[in-house]
Formats: sequence, structure tokens, C-alpha cells
Amino acid sequence: MRMPRSARRRDDGQVTIEFLGMMPTIIVTLVVLWQLVLVGYTYTLAGNAADEAVRAGTAAEYDRPGKCEQAGLDKLSDAWRAGAQVGCTTGGGFVTSDVELEVPVLFPGTIAFPFTVEGHAGAVEEAK
Repeated sequence: MRMPRSARRRDDGQVTIEFLGMMPTIIVTLVVLWQLVLVGYTYTLAGNAADEAVRAGTAAEYDRPGKCEQAGLDKLSDAWRAGAQVGCTTGGGFVTSDVELEVPVLFPGTIAFPFTVEGHAGAVEEAK
């Protein structure tokens, strides 16, 4: 059974209107997902920076805190390096590193959330 021609014309543009109505929901969902990706990536960067810092700290013969901090910042891009804090401590034959990174809002290198992501690593000093 076919619909009369006048009934079909009443539905013209309905899909466009429904899509435009859903567009804000789609955009907000994509923005939230992107922000979650940035948070996860920042956690990954913080952990890797802490690992790199400890690795350099255990092998350093002199200026251990300086070498440790430099290695922690070395692999970070400029967007994450700007607000990064790397700290290294040594005691009892053990080197630890703590890294704090700021989570960017939507685009790296722009404003950051008021909280930081922390990475922590530790290793035994190498024998000399």
C-alpha cells in the first residue's frame, strides 16, 4: 500500500531537523571522550617520565638529582613540559622519582585543569 503523495511531502526535512537536534549531544559526547583521552595520555606520559628519570638517576655518577630531572623532562613535549615537576630522591641504595604533569583542557599547550597527574618510579642504584 502506497502513501498518498501529500503524506510523503509532510515528512520532507524531518531527518535534517532530527539530526540538527542531536548535533549538540553528539558534539558534547565527542568533546568529553577527547578530554578523557588527554587525561589517560597524561597519565602515560607521567609514568614514562618517572621511569626515564629513575633510569638516568641510577646510572649517574655525579649530580644525580640534576641528571634525573633532566631525563624526566627530556621525553616530554613542550605542551606537557611547561608545567611539569620532576623530583628525585636517593636513600638506602634506592632511587625514586616523582613526576607531576598538568592535564590540558582540550588542546595540549593551552590552559590546564586545576589538578595534576602523578607518576612514581623507583629502582636500585647501580653498583660502581
